Amino acid sequence: MKICHIITRLIVGGAQENTIFTVKGLVEKGHNVTLVIGPSTGPEGSLIPEIERDKRINLVVITELVREINPFLDIICFVKLFFFFRKNRYDIVHTHSAKAGILGRVAAKLARRKAVVIHTIHGPSFHPYQPSLQNFLYITVEKIASYFTDKFICVGELMKQCFLNAGIGKEEKYTVIYSGFDIKPYLEAEKEREKRRKNLGIKENEKVIGMIGRLFYLKGQEYLIQAFGEIIKEYPDIKLLLVGDGVLKKALEDYAREKGMLSKVIFTGLVPPKDIPGYVSVMDILAHTSLREGIPKAVAQGFAGGKPVVAFDVDGTKELVINNKTGYLITPKDIRDLKEKLLFLLKNPDISYKMGEAGREIVKELFPVEKMVDRIEKVYIKLL
Repeated sequence: MKICHIITRLIVGGAQENTIFTVKGLVEKGHNVTLVIGPSTGPEGSLIPEIERDKRINLVVITELVREINPFLDIICFVKLFFFFRKNRYDIVHTHSAKAGILGRVAAKLARRKAVVIHTIHGPSFHPYQPSLQNFLYITVEKIASYFTDKFICVGELMKQCFLNAGIGKEEKYTVIYSGFDIKPYLEAEKEREKRRKNLGIKENEKVIGMIGRLFYLKGQEYLIQAFGEIIKEYPDIKLLLVGDGVLKKALEDYAREKGMLSKVIFTGLVPPKDIPGYVSVMDILAHTSLREGIPKAVAQGFAGGKPVVAFDVDGTKELVINNKTGYLITPKDIRDLKEKLLFLLKNPDISYKMGEAGREIVKELFPVEKMVDRIEKVYIKLL
């Protein structure tokens, strides 16, 4: 098959890694694959080198494909995509993320009606933390784009329900395929746990609460660091490991400094995906305080490393975190409950271990990257 994937930015993130795993898996299966992206620079880091190393994938950059709404650039981008799709005549056009999803689907279908157009929903563009008018506009545009979409792939059941409840598309157009990744490195990373802890300046008797994610708005590290400040008072042999970088790093560092606990907080800065398993191995508990998610890959990564998870109960998080079995779901922004659940796991290592192992079994079943690529390929074949 001749396949084109398109995503707005190839920064370090769950949707982007999903896309890379998919295109690489499809190439391994013998398909002709092109990946179209916009400019991918910023504090989050870029995954472009991951694609450039694989000479079998044709990488195309459209400079006008930007995340921000810009009518002038968006029109130019749409025209470029239209003629690009008309020239290359792909069997499958598979879009990811909001901007690439809207422009890509409409341009692909108008350029060639026979093309099968698929959109993966990694997370909704509309959510409670933005103005009602903005949500109305996003939902309206998504409804229009649904008429140019042959199939929606959702990374979780709740993403499917979220879009259907908003009146976007028909239920028969939807299928759920969990966002796969390579689990093996997480299983192997435990062998180097003590060495990595020592390199990070973590003492033998210290426990580590960790979080993986961009230091960005709505990711929620500010709630975790506040809870951590309270935890220290009862459990001083503790450190907080924040894996990732972003625009809020300085604000978080300033807060930790102001509260006199900067020496207890480890900011890793930008981390390439291949190093994530090593950082997960260092943790004893993974916290996930994001206010907006699809299926949170960071939670799945924590489970792959055998760690229990305490997470805000948002969007698709409940599909992974099962209360009292793999960790705890708590009300978003509830710092007191966040502190109490983390303290409980710190003080009860046997329960913590059992929860981490239960989470690992879920990940082994749902998230192997090979299963994801096989399921996506079957969707392509059925639609063609």
